[in-house]
Amino acid sequence: MEQKTHEQMPSDPETPAVCARCGTAADRTPPTWTCSVENGVRRFFCDDCARANIRAIEGRLDSPWW
Repeated sequence: MEQKTHEQMPSDPETPAVCARCGTAADRTPPTWTCSVENGVRRFFCDDCARANIRAIEGRLDSPWW
């Protein structure tokens, strides 16, 4: 039996993105950035921040814990 665990959030790759950790800005969301949904809010993390915190991200820890 399939269960819906969360609502699908729309994603617009043309919208400017800002890293939720360091504030790096990009014209569009780069395909290499990491996306995380925390408390219903979509957050993007640049390559450097994602690499530095990959274990916490994979462990599904909210970003304030990193």
